[in-house]
Amino acid sequence: MATAAFEEIVEDFEFLEDWEDRYRHVIEQGKAMDPLPDALKVPATKVDGCASQVWLHPVIEDGRFHFDGESDAMIVNGLIAVLRNLYNGLTPAEVLAVDARAEMVRLGLNDHLSAQRSNGLRAMIERIRLVAAE
Repeated sequence: MATAAFEEIVEDFEFLEDWEDRYRHVIEQGKAMDPLPDALKVPATKVDGCASQVWLHPVIEDGRFHFDGESDAMIVNGLIAVLRNLYNGLTPAEVLAVDARAEMVRLGLNDHLSAQRSNGLRAMIERIRLVAAE
């Protein structure tokens, strides 16, 4: 189960055959996000397990899950943007039903991220799932 916004990314990736173009596209997705306010860059929003600094600020409003985030690494900022497209707007139950690993495989990310970046991506997904499960 993926959002329409995530499906657009999948379609973009199908159009971009070269992994370097896909990598640039992920980075551009991150650059398009608004920065996270400094007041939200606190230990409670920091994601452990990432090689770079990552903050996620999830909220559930009107029964829908949303989160903002930021990283000090461009590619990780892009991964945050991809995850926002995957999860934002879903109910908490739908967030928990998403097979994020399978969705990332659709993008080919599993084959092109370093082990550290893959671990960080998993840590972000775990944080999102934890909040949705509360």
